[in-house]
Amino acid sequence: MSRAGPDERSLARLEKAAGHVFGDRARLLRALTHSSSAHEAESGTAGDNEVLEFLGDSVIGLFTAEYVLAAYPGRNEGELSKLKASATSTLALAERARAIKLDKAIRLGRGEERGGGRKKPSILAGAFEALAAAIYLDGGFEAARRFVSAHVGPSLKPIKTGSQTINNAKSALQEICQKAGLAAPGYRVLSEKGPAHDRTFVVEVRVGDRARAKAKGASKKSAEQAAAEKALKAFLGRKFKRLSAEAFVIEADDLSLP
Repeated sequence: MSRAGPDERSLARLEKAAGHVFGDRARLLRALTHSSSAHEAESGTAGDNEVLEFLGDSVIGLFTAEYVLAAYPGRNEGELSKLKASATSTLALAERARAIKLDKAIRLGRGEERGGGRKKPSILAGAFEALAAAIYLDGGFEAARRFVSAHVGPSLKPIKTGSQTINNAKSALQEICQKAGLAAPGYRVLSEKGPAHDRTFVVEVRVGDRARAKAKGASKKSAEQAAAEKALKAFLGRKFKRLSAEAFVIEADDLSLP
């Protein structure tokens, strides 16, 4: 893909993947234009996607809330908020962007391209939000609803009655340890590798005097969450169910060790 952006065939493939054919392609092109590319472009270009990203955040939030409310009847406001947040997080939207190959179509500046911009969750999520806004402006309310319902809603899985919705593995693991009379979990960085723009951290979580799990992530925080999640899976077995990129459920009445 050239820095100038996707060609006609690539745009058509993206429209098919997104489920919307644009009446005004200029909206689509702007949604694909990262600020790093816009700053390097010649005068007279349409500009970057930051304003569309701002609008798209609300567009996705509205229709995801609508989807969650219908898909999870009987859940309280707190649980619905967690479900919505997990489906619209930066990591979740970046995952949705890759699913429709939006990462291949984004227009990046030279520096951002060299710095691995096509892999950065923040850039991918922002482009996905901008695309949602562009679809809303181009096709209206129902077009935007179809896009969000098709690409964001299904990332959430069904939940059994009585299951608890949780989106913070470290907090859940700490609560389980407290109820079991154990000390709070401890986290230790085992290794740190890669260039500044693409670091990988490996973190170990210990409960008591035992190492329970280790995991890697693009930051210490994400590696700690991943390690805590692995420990929870080991503790809870089949009671632990993955729900989305940043949420899970525990199929039990309370958070405690079996």
